[in-house]
Amino acid sequence: MTTLFLATTGGHLEQLVSLAGRIPPDGHDVWVTHENQQSRSLLGGRDVEYVPYVRVGNARDVAACVPTAHRLWRERELTRVVSTGSGIALGYLPYLAARGVDCHYIESAARVAAPSRTGRVLQWVPAIRRYTQYAAWTGPRWQHGGSVFDSHLPDPARRPLGDVVRVVVTVGTAAEFPFGRLIDRLAPLLAPDGPLAGATGRPVEVLWQTGCTPTGHLPIDAVPFVDSGDLAAAMRVADLVVAHAGVGSALTALAAGRRPVLAARSAALGEAGDDHQPQLADELQRRGLAVHRDPAQLTVEDLLDAVGCGVLRTDSPPAFGLAS
Repeated sequence: MTTLFLATTGGHLEQLVSLAGRIPPDGHDVWVTHENQQSRSLLGGRDVEYVPYVRVGNARDVAACVPTAHRLWRERELTRVVSTGSGIALGYLPYLAARGVDCHYIESAARVAAPSRTGRVLQWVPAIRRYTQYAAWTGPRWQHGGSVFDSHLPDPARRPLGDVVRVVVTVGTAAEFPFGRLIDRLAPLLAPDGPLAGATGRPVEVLWQTGCTPTGHLPIDAVPFVDSGDLAAAMRVADLVVAHAGVGSALTALAAGRRPVLAARSAALGEAGDDHQPQLADELQRRGLAVHRDPAQLTVEDLLDAVGCGVLRTDSPPAFGLAS
């Protein structure tokens, strides 16, 4: 028996890696995703097949998945598939379900109120079992199996500052959506002689992970992409994490024990494909796991409120319940 774990890179893959350990094993595991720094780092040592990127809303890319899905079904003798999406799920799950493979689709934790476009399509494929991470919108087509955030609790203690204020800023791995509003707002606040340094009386050191956001006009040492292991290590020793409100970045911060300041992207401003990020940021703030602020209105007081704030991880998170 073989379980296929299937997800696109970014937050979808972060979620699947986190949830996989809470899903009862069923034989050998094989992973299918796209190849980049994040996936190579997260899946090191696992059985992985890298496939071409499936672009958002691109029917041709979805159709191109079917030959690989057929080969994997035949060569790997797949018996179960678990996917957190997004578009790549459309190329594999319906085909494999038609071949009798036990198919499970877990909607992203970013979808707080309703399913994504991928979820809305897959909910009409009867052989695919579908799960929401929010009990509030369960129904005839969706059941609740748990949440990727169930493993985390707010930490009432605050980490004392050392000689340097260490900050991590990350906007995720999306290659098509820059987030200049956040980087432009933070650059002066986090400058060596800026407001945060003045308020704390300590020098500020920043790791800037900026993705596709242009930064040539700013006096910062930006890195487009950081190895996921290096990013997690930097967050573990950080006094402050500021991130876009993407699931992957939020999960990385939580896993590192940090309570991040989250700034939500806007679809109307070309920063995202839709407006799910404000809902996610509000949900994490409700749980006490993040601070949600508008990127254009971030202040040094917001940053000071979050400095040293952390989260705790439960030793035994509940199993994610897949239907049989």
